[in-house]
Amino acid sequence: MPEVEVKNIQNEKTGTMTLDAPIFGAVVSKGLLHEVVLMQQASMRQGTASTKTKGFVSGGGKKPWKQKGTGRARAGSNRSPIWRGGGTTFGPLPRSYAYDIPKKKSRKALFSALSSKVEEGKLLVLEDLEITEPKTKTMVNLLGRLGLDGKVLLVVSQIQENLDRAARNLPLVKMLEVRQLNVYDLLLADTVVITRRDVARLVEVWGNHESA
Repeated sequence: MPEVEVKNIQNEKTGTMTLDAPIFGAVVSKGLLHEVVLMQQASMRQGTASTKTKGFVSGGGKKPWKQKGTGRARAGSNRSPIWRGGGTTFGPLPRSYAYDIPKKKSRKALFSALSSKVEEGKLLVLEDLEITEPKTKTMVNLLGRLGLDGKVLLVVSQIQENLDRAARNLPLVKMLEVRQLNVYDLLLADTVVITRRDVARLVEVWGNHESA
C-alpha cells in the first residue's frame, strides 16, 4: 500500500500515513487520462460561435432581375450564399460540445490521476491547514515555508472562508472541495495539498460507489 510523509505547516515531518490502495495506488493509465481530459475540455468549450444563414442576413427578398433575357445567371435573392454579403451555408451555430463517458471510467481515471501524483511525489499531506488571517500574504508565506512553487491545488472537505480569501488572489493556487475533484485539475497541478483529515474524507466520498 502507498505511504506518504505527513508534515505540519512549518514543513516539519510529523509522521507517515498509509493511503488507500485502490484510490492512491491504482495503475496509471495515460490513455484513460487523455480521454477524460478531452471530455472535460469539450465540456468547457463555450460553443458560442454563430453565423447567419440566408434567412437572417440583411437584404431584400425581391428577385434581383427577371428570370430570362438579361444574359445573367438566374437568381432569386441577393441573400443567397453565393453572393457577397449573403448567408453562410453550413456555418457554425451555438451548440454544446459536452458529452459524457461512463461513471466507472471517470472514477478509474480520477484514481489514476491521484496515483500518478503519489508516484511522482507531488501529493503533500498536512496535519492541518488552518489560516487565522484571510490575507494573501499569509498564503504566500505558507507556500514559501512548504517549499511550493508552480501550480498548487488545495483539496478540502469544505471551503473555509479565511483559506479561500487568502488564496483567491493567487493565480497559481486553486481550491476544490473533495466532491469537486477532477482529472483535469489534478493533472494541471504541480502539487496537490490535502490534510490527513481530508484524505479520509476523500476515501469516504470516492471510495463509496453510491456517494460519487
